[in-house]
Amino acid sequence: MADIEEARKAFDRFDGNSDGLITAAEYKSAMAQLGDFHVTETVAQAVINAHDSNNDGLLTFEEFLASRAKG
Repeated sequence: MADIEEARKAFDRFDGNSDGLITAAEYKSAMAQLGDFHVTETVAQAVINAHDSNNDGLLTFEEFLASRAKG
């Protein structure tokens, strides 16, 4: 249970507008806040696409959680 709560907190840091989806722009912004200014929107989209199981170009919490489980 703690792992899911931890994942939810991490997801919420990336989901800037709290709509339940992480966009490339939100991913890039969160990475910059974490100190990684080298992540471009193109790179962010590639990361999202690698874990985007329904191919909509966005990351849901379920997809985010699954990516952490692989990790």
